Amino acid sequence: MSEKLNEGIIMKTLDYCYEKAINGVAGMDSASELADSYMRNGGSRYVMVNSLIRWQNSKAGTSGFLMGLPGLIAMPATIPANLASVMYVQIRMIAAIAHIGGCDLKDDKVKTLVYVCMAGNGAKDILKDIGIVLGKKIATNVIKGISGKTITKINQVIGFKLLTKFGEKGVINLGKTIPLLGGIVGGTFDIVTTNVIGNIARDTFIKKYSDTLV
Repeated sequence: MSEKLNEGIIMKTLDYCYEKAINGVAGMDSASELADSYMRNGGSRYVMVNSLIRWQNSKAGTSGFLMGLPGLIAMPATIPANLASVMYVQIRMIAAIAHIGGCDLKDDKVKTLVYVCMAGNGAKDILKDIGIVLGKKIATNVIKGISGKTITKINQVIGFKLLTKFGEKGVINLGKTIPLLGGIVGGTFDIVTTNVIGNIARDTFIKKYSDTLV
């Protein structure tokens, strides 16, 4: 495939993968179902999320986990399969963390914050610009205070940052440039990258230590 990545493809892929993450795909739990499996026993949300991140780090690259990903259910031809697979795994993890934090995954503002977390360490500056401090759980009024204009601006920044992250090489070479996802892009799942993204999501959506479920 000679098609080049661009910001439009990045954002279309994010939207596609987010929809699949919150609604589920055949053979895999949705983000909220994944989150609920960690929430059933109560306790600290912070500890739950750390456990979820560890699970992603240790299991996401296994062949059994990846078997549910190929195709991602009638994927549009304009979306690169390997890119969608990478994003789906990570978006599902972030959305599950947001759900544990009490956020409504169908809220467009929450969706945008999930996308921000995909920028990894680059998310810190984006969050700072909209008044969110990592390590302090996002209050409902903070989410409500994000305007449509701000969401548009954030999405533009995210598209650019992820385009830079994945590179403007032909998507056929994506596995060589960013070996994120095991059997689909030809390398092992990048534990470091996933861990960074998971930690950013945790520090965005979860209040440290004291936030518990009864």
